Amino acid sequence: MGKKEIIYNSEVAVVGFGRAGQAMVRYLHQSGAAVRVSDLRRYDELSKAEQALLDECGAVFEGGEHRASFLEGAELVVVSPGVDYRHLALVQARKSGARIAGELAVAAGRFDAPVIAVTGTNGKTTVTELIGALFAAAGKNVFVGGNIGTPIGEYLLSDDAYDAVVLEVSSFQLELCGDFAPDVGILLNISPDHLDRHGTLENYAAAKMNIFGGERTYSVSNGDDPLCRRFADDTTGLQPAWFGHDAGFDAAIDGGRIVVRQALVYDLEGSKLDNLSGRLNSAAALLGLVPFNLDPQCIQAALKSFEPGEHRLHEVDRIDGVVFINDSKATNTGAVKNAIMQVGGAIILIAGGRDKGDDYALLRNSVAAHVKHLMLIGEAAHAIGAILGDLAPVDYPATLEDAVTRAAEIAEPGDRVLLSPACASFDMFDNYQQRGRCFIDAVQGLRGRTTAAGTMGGMQ
Repeated sequence: MGKKEIIYNSEVAVVGFGRAGQAMVRYLHQSGAAVRVSDLRRYDELSKAEQALLDECGAVFEGGEHRASFLEGAELVVVSPGVDYRHLALVQARKSGARIAGELAVAAGRFDAPVIAVTGTNGKTTVTELIGALFAAAGKNVFVGGNIGTPIGEYLLSDDAYDAVVLEVSSFQLELCGDFAPDVGILLNISPDHLDRHGTLENYAAAKMNIFGGERTYSVSNGDDPLCRRFADDTTGLQPAWFGHDAGFDAAIDGGRIVVRQALVYDLEGSKLDNLSGRLNSAAALLGLVPFNLDPQCIQAALKSFEPGEHRLHEVDRIDGVVFINDSKATNTGAVKNAIMQVGGAIILIAGGRDKGDDYALLRNSVAAHVKHLMLIGEAAHAIGAILGDLAPVDYPATLEDAVTRAAEIAEPGDRVLLSPACASFDMFDNYQQRGRCFIDAVQGLRGRTTAAGTMGGMQ
C-alpha cells in the first residue's frame, strides 16, 4: 500500500488539533476523506493559520470539548497523542463501530523505507537525533520525526524518497499503534512516568513494549535496565539484542568505547557522548544500525562531532565558579537521577512543575548524595518538599526566575545550579523548551547583574 492511499469518501474524525493533528488533517483531506476536527480550544482561540487549514480542507470543527455526538458516523477516529483514548466520547464512538486509531496505526503499511522506532522513558530524543545524524553522515536521506517534533503525518504528505525513517515514539503513541511494526524497535529504558494517564507501571510498560509487536522487528533493548529485562522476559518469544555494560552484550560499553558484536569498536573519547547516558545512547543507536551496514568510518566521525540537543544537561554559563545547567527536558524522576549522577559534586537543584504521578521518593538517594539545597517551584513543589525536604534545605520560590536568583545568592564556587524538574512544564510554561529558555534568560540576566556588581555576592 502506498503512503498516500486511504479509504476514499470515508468519514474521518481527528480528535486533537495540535501539530500532529494538523498534519493528519491535511493528509486525510489530500487522501480523499471527509474530515471533521474536535479540539478543546474554541474556534476563535485557534490561530489564523489553523483556521485557514480547516477552511482549506473543508473540515467541520467542534471546539471547547470532545462530544460523542460529533463523532457519530465517523468510520475512523484518529486520536492525537495528547488525548486519552479512554475519553468518554471515544469510548462511545468505539461502541458505535468506529475504528479508534493513533497516527502510528494510520501510517502502518504506508512507509516506503525501513523504519527505526525509538522509545523509552529517557533519552529517546537524543537517540533518535543521533541515529538520524549517523544515517546522514553515511550519505543517506533520512526522515527524522514522530514525537520529536516533526509529525508522522508530514512523512505521509511528503513525496521525497527516503533511505530510512527514524521515529521517536511515546507511550501515548504506542497505546493506539494498531498494526504498526517497525523494522527496528529500540527500547532505551523503563522508569515510572505518565502514571497520571497510564495508572500503573505495568500499563505504562505494556504500551512501551508495543514497539516490539512485529514478528520481523529487529528488537534492541537495554540489558542494564532491570525493568527492560523483566518485561522482555514476560513477552512471549521476544529475544532482543542487548546493549549495556556486560561484555557479552551485542553492544558492550567498555569505558569510553562501544564494542558492537565483538567486531566493530567505536571511540567516544573527547565527544559530547562520552558520559554515562551518552555511552548508553550511543550503544543503543549503534546496535540499532547493525542491519544497515553503514560505513564505520563515517559513523565514527559522526559520533565525535555529534551535539546533543538543547535542554538536556546543557551548560548555560559559569559565573564566579558556579556552573548553571539546563536540563529542562528531565520531566521524570529517572531523568533527574541520571542528571544528578552525571553532574555530581554539590548541587542546588531546581525542580517542580505539574505532577505526572511520579514517585519522588525514587530521588532520595541521589538527593542525599549530591544536593545541598532544593529550589522547588510550581504545582508539585510542596509534594516534592514533603518527600525530600528532610534531606536538604528547601526554598519555594514563586517563579523560575526567582529560583535562579536565590540559587545564585547561596551558591559557592564549585557548586552546580541544576534545573532538572522531574515534572511537566504545563503549570507555568507552554512546554519544556519554553521553561528551558526561561532558565537560560534568567542566567543571562544574572550574568549582566554580576558583571555590574563584580561578583554574585554583590547581589545579596
